[in-house]
Amino acid sequence: MTLKEAYNYGVYFLSCNGVDEADFKSLCLVCHLAGIKNSEYHAHTEDGIIMKKFADLLWKIKNGEPLQYVLGKWDFYESEFYVGKGVLIPRPETEELTSLAVGKVRSLGKCVVYDLCAGSGCIGISIARACPDAFVYLLEKSRDAIFYLQKNAENVKNAKVIEHDISKAAELPKADIIVSNPPYIKTDDIPNLQSEVLFEPKIALDGGTDGLDFYRIINDNWTDKLKDNGTLLLEIGDEMGKSISSVLTKYKNITVIRDMYGNDRMVTALKE
Repeated sequence: MTLKEAYNYGVYFLSCNGVDEADFKSLCLVCHLAGIKNSEYHAHTEDGIIMKKFADLLWKIKNGEPLQYVLGKWDFYESEFYVGKGVLIPRPETEELTSLAVGKVRSLGKCVVYDLCAGSGCIGISIARACPDAFVYLLEKSRDAIFYLQKNAENVKNAKVIEHDISKAAELPKADIIVSNPPYIKTDDIPNLQSEVLFEPKIALDGGTDGLDFYRIINDNWTDKLKDNGTLLLEIGDEMGKSISSVLTKYKNITVIRDMYGNDRMVTALKE
C-alpha cells in the first residue's frame, strides 16, 4: 500500500469512528512510519508502507490514546521531545511560557534556573538549549516521567535532572529564575476532561480542590531558594488570574499574561 492509499484509508477509518482531526492524525501516522516530516508527504505519496503497522497505530488512536503517545515524540518550541504514557504532553500554550522564560534568561546571561515539576523537560531543556550560559535544574518526582526527562536531557550539558518531590525544597545553588508548569486542574474537574487527556498521568494534572496546591508549595517552600529580586514564571489555569495573587504572598510585581487564545495563562513575579 502506498502512503497516499494509507493516508486516505486512515482518514476514512478515523472519521467513521468519530475521531476528531482525522486528516491531521492520519497524516502524522503515515509520515511517522515513513520516517519523513509532514511537510514532505506530497513528495513521497507513492512510497510503500507496511499496512499492519499502520493499522496498529490507527487502532490505538481509535481507542483514545493521544496522538503524541502513539508517535512517541512531539515537537515543542525549537526541538522534538520524547513522550509516552506517564508524562504530560507538551502543549502550545506552554511554548509561550517557554518563550517568555528564554527571553528573561537571555537578558541575564550566566544564571541558574529551576524547572519545577519538569515532566518531559520541555520547558527547562528548551531554556538550556537556547541559553548556553544558563544552568538548568530539572526537578521531577514521577519515575515514569523521569524516564522521558532523562532521554530528553541527554547531551544537554547545561541541564541536570533531579528526582525530587517539590513539597520540600532541594539543596541546590540559589536560582535567578524559577519556572514551572505545575498540576493545576481542580480534582473534581478531572473526570470531565477529554478522553485523550485522561490518558495522561493524574499526578501531572491534579492541583487539589481549588487547583492551587502547587502554587502554595512553590510560594511557601521555594521562594527562599530564589535570589533577591529573582523571577518566578508560572503557567496557570485560565480561571486563576484573579486568585493567583492571593497565593503568591512572598512576591511583588505579580503580572498575569494572556495566551494566544486570550486566556489567563502565565504569571510573572519578583521575590520581595
